Amino acid sequence: MMTESPLVSLLRPVRSGNAFEETVERLLQAIKLGVVAHGAKMPPERELAAQLGISRVTLREALRALQESGYLDVRRGRYGGAFVVYQPPDPRHGDLRRAVNEMGPSELDDALTFRMAVECGAAQVLADRDLTPTQIATLRRRLSDVNEAGPSDYRRLDTAFHLCIAELTGSPLLAAACADARLRVTDLLNAIPILSFNIQHSADQHAAIVEAILNRDPDRARQAVAEHLEGTAALLRGFLA
Repeated sequence: MMTESPLVSLLRPVRSGNAFEETVERLLQAIKLGVVAHGAKMPPERELAAQLGISRVTLREALRALQESGYLDVRRGRYGGAFVVYQPPDPRHGDLRRAVNEMGPSELDDALTFRMAVECGAAQVLADRDLTPTQIATLRRRLSDVNEAGPSDYRRLDTAFHLCIAELTGSPLLAAACADARLRVTDLLNAIPILSFNIQHSADQHAAIVEAILNRDPDRARQAVAEHLEGTAALLRGFLA
């Protein structure tokens, strides 16, 4: 079973009819989800163009658009490249309400339902698989990374942990669906403060998810993810009350 990185899962080939628009969309997904961290360099143009199945001319147009929008700093020369300059803004009073108003209540409920379905499904599938030592080490490393993260990096590494579960199934479609589901709630999650008690509670839930997967218990893995996502939904609704 081949395991892809989050970037490979997100930067799958685009359709030729809307190559520029879809390229911008895929790159924005990687940036907003923190798959490429603030200050980090995107893969080389040749590699990105091959992954996306586009010409380097189209890729450069997309990179230029993201630079003009304040997401990238594109530098030329020997030490050049496209560097991520985007950082999620610190939560401010009213940000969550504004984000929900932009989505609409029905779209929020749909996004939470979609996320519940695909992430619970990914964990259930993965728990039914016989993982290799490398895959087990990857899952444990993602768990350790998020549990040791400071507030400034917590959301990014939490995303990496959640996406890792889908990636380890070996299904690019499932990985892409989980990334899409996470992206739909990213602005909402970024609009609420990071609470120390919630981080500790999430750490316990993350550990329960990994334990269920490694114990080959699909039902418990699905339930553990459901409990975790229900807690996140409750937190969002609490800040909206």
